[in-house]
Amino acid sequence: MIDLTTRYLGFTLRSPIVASSSPATGDPALWERLENAGAGAIVLPSLFEEQIEHEAFTIDATLDAGTNSFGEALSYLPEYDDYDTGPFRHLTLVEQARNRLTIPVIASLNGTTTGGWVRYAHHLVDAGAQAIELNLYDVVVDPMHSAADVERRYLELVQAVRAEIKVPLAVKLSPWFTALGNFVRGLEQAGADGVVLFNRLYQPDIDLATLDVTPRLHLSTSSESRLPLHWIGILRGNTTCSLAGTTGVHDGSDALKLLLAGADVAMTASALLRHAPERIGVILEWIRDWMIERDYDSIEQLKGSVSRGNVADPAVYERANYYQMLQSWPHH
Repeated sequence: MIDLTTRYLGFTLRSPIVASSSPATGDPALWERLENAGAGAIVLPSLFEEQIEHEAFTIDATLDAGTNSFGEALSYLPEYDDYDTGPFRHLTLVEQARNRLTIPVIASLNGTTTGGWVRYAHHLVDAGAQAIELNLYDVVVDPMHSAADVERRYLELVQAVRAEIKVPLAVKLSPWFTALGNFVRGLEQAGADGVVLFNRLYQPDIDLATLDVTPRLHLSTSSESRLPLHWIGILRGNTTCSLAGTTGVHDGSDALKLLLAGADVAMTASALLRHAPERIGVILEWIRDWMIERDYDSIEQLKGSVSRGNVADPAVYERANYYQMLQSWPHH
């Protein structure tokens, strides 16, 4: 029997494939299909800092409405249910997922500043989330903010969220850090139990007909998995944090390479949107067949076996790889 279980954030997951935060995990009609396909856990769509701030503004506006009218005219006050109470609906989604699924339910919280909104981490746990994934997606456009300033702000945010919850906390990062290994150690000290590598940077485009700057969303490709693979291979053995690889996980080989580099789990979103939840079963079957062919007994046996600390030439994860690749290009 092939043992596909893996340890992630203190959980023993039945498989190393996790359904990452996406519209697929936000659709209750797909939850059981994801679980039946073999997902080890599910990460629900993010609750955004902007949503929570909007809710606070809405509540203030609702309570202030009618302040200068006659007290007897109670019908003047607007109905709170008429307003967009997105965070409350999100908490209900977490509660429903926890009640319907047997696999761990991870809630995603997306923000970059400290403030009162971080209390929603506690609300998400109260609603049933068994872990929190803090998504640090930020584009720093102010040239007065240094890298040290940004990292300090992120670490303070992680500490603030950690203070709100007792369940495991993972931090999802973008790859744009000068010294990522050092920053991950800082996250570890701030209370993070895991890191998820990496966020995709959603870049705008320019409409040449209207000259409008417009958003563009493209699903990932397998080639994008090489960046998280690179850094997971470097971080494995240098942090006590659980490691999750995400972006570009479309088939069994993509997921397996991340595990061999040192990931505890491989997360997938685009593959589920492109192929349906049952894609997870296809990925797991491919991994299982590969393990049987090479006499592996378990995921734990192969995890990290091709990390920087375990390969014969660690330089392949370093600057030497850049030189070797350029020199290997055929001369014409």
